[in-house]
Amino acid sequence: MAEVQLRSVYKSFGDKEVIHGVDLDVADHEFMVFVGPSGCGKSTLLRLIAGLEEVSGGEISIGGERVDELPPAKRGCAMVFQSYALYPNMTVYQNMGFSLRLARANKEFIRARVHEAAETLQITELLDRKPKQLSGGQRQRVAIGRAIVREPRVFLFDEPLSNLDAKLRVQMRIELAKLHRKLAATMIYVTHDQVEAMTMADKIIVLRDGYVEQVGRPLELYHTPANLFVAGFIGSPAMNFMSGRILDCSDNAVSVVLDGGLGMSVPCRPKNGATQGAPIQLGVRPEHLNIDGHGDLQIPGKVFAAERLGGETYVYVITKEGKEITVHAPGDKVVSEGDEIVVGVSAESAHLFEQHGNAFERLAA
Repeated sequence: MAEVQLRSVYKSFGDKEVIHGVDLDVADHEFMVFVGPSGCGKSTLLRLIAGLEEVSGGEISIGGERVDELPPAKRGCAMVFQSYALYPNMTVYQNMGFSLRLARANKEFIRARVHEAAETLQITELLDRKPKQLSGGQRQRVAIGRAIVREPRVFLFDEPLSNLDAKLRVQMRIELAKLHRKLAATMIYVTHDQVEAMTMADKIIVLRDGYVEQVGRPLELYHTPANLFVAGFIGSPAMNFMSGRILDCSDNAVSVVLDGGLGMSVPCRPKNGATQGAPIQLGVRPEHLNIDGHGDLQIPGKVFAAERLGGETYVYVITKEGKEITVHAPGDKVVSEGDEIVVGVSAESAHLFEQHGNAFERLAA
């Protein structure tokens, strides 16, 4: 078993606390992704698990064994870094088998483990090459292979795809997902790219300034974000937000009016303190808007830009109040800069957030 547990984990650098009492459970064989903006603490949290940083407080366990006082080599983790960190004077075979050589494993065992990992990663034909003869994607496979040969209890990935071009990143995302299924291993992956998180993870932890904002499955975070931050971070393009105030509340709906005077009733459960006149933020994802004016709320505006991507078009609209809105439209929609249009909003697709950013509980349609 290789479940990972963090209990009240803190980390400080001098007087500055950067990880604030994180509690987390990563199940055996789970693919967990840490995601958040730069500086949120995701790489620090990964390094705490690996043992590359010492915890300032709390406990870390792997497979039911407390490891926060053990050196990195004793924790059963293998880490793949953003930089490939391959030895330039060694062949691929030598790079992949280096940790086993240090452990004084016999040559036949090393050969078997390296060839097995190379076959899994489809790099057998590269074993005699030096790193300088490899592409970026091939080097990353070698770095992953070096981790595989150790047969760790937990794989740790620190933004391993960030040095690759966009097309190769997509390909490697798929390869990593396939590798996870094949190895049935516990994997923890750090990225600032929420698309990577959404497409790869069994579960996501969203971090901000060293605090956990929300933990859940990708579609849980997409459909039921806990707060304004998660709602704005998960989803691409980002959710649209419009300011307003509460007109009225019932047990299963909140009526709101936006700053421009438009309003509608949103099916959600009011939070404590949701009183008439209280400020709110109305959130709607670009893919839940339309430029035909269909829905419970119609917002007039003018197109100031359009990105045509073939099968889809992103339409950027500015309202009469100067608010910018992004709409995800079908690729065959004809729209041009300067067009006057009406953006339609469905109440069932809308999210409400109170003034402190916490989400109102959405009700099923």
